[in-house]
Amino acid sequence: MNPNEHYAVTINRQFGSLGRPIARDLSRILCIDYYDRDIVDRVAKETDLPVSVVSNEEERSKSGFFFMKFPLGRGTSETQDRIYETQRRIISHIADRENCIIVGRCSDFVLRNHPNLVRIFIYASYEKRMENCIRNLHMDADLANKMIRDVDQARDAYHLRYAGYTPGDFRHNDFMIDSGFLGIENTAQYLADLIRFRFSL
Repeated sequence: MNPNEHYAVTINRQFGSLGRPIARDLSRILCIDYYDRDIVDRVAKETDLPVSVVSNEEERSKSGFFFMKFPLGRGTSETQDRIYETQRRIISHIADRENCIIVGRCSDFVLRNHPNLVRIFIYASYEKRMENCIRNLHMDADLANKMIRDVDQARDAYHLRYAGYTPGDFRHNDFMIDSGFLGIENTAQYLADLIRFRFSL
């Protein structure tokens, strides 16, 4: 990779596979920024929509004390398309100007023509995801089961709508890893080594 070029890492994940904390650890190890929910703030600013509106359009689900966001795609509104287009421009701009990790939001599709891209999909067994939801997200078993089912369906619908394929499609991923095999820290370290090797860092 040319020293003047930037690289981008995109991470899609199953709900409960701990993809977000893995992305956070990966960014720390590689000393680069990662972008996730903060993209919502940028979209809200650029579209002049309240963050609450962007969040409700982009991801939605309420369950008592716990509020978990679903990916966009549970409707076909003009607002959703407007949010996606703004989000696409923000993601492209970030990847053009710096090394970065971007979680979800069809970033693998948005950046598909980026010259230095690694697309990662993080998954885990149903049992491990249930354990993560109960232990790390403090859900009861019934809520955890519902969220695993509903969030995965919503993410698949979003990705299918805007990218034309589901996030776990191996044909559109460079690397797929079971987070239950190594855990958060070791998975992040393994991925960091992979990325360093890929780009001769």
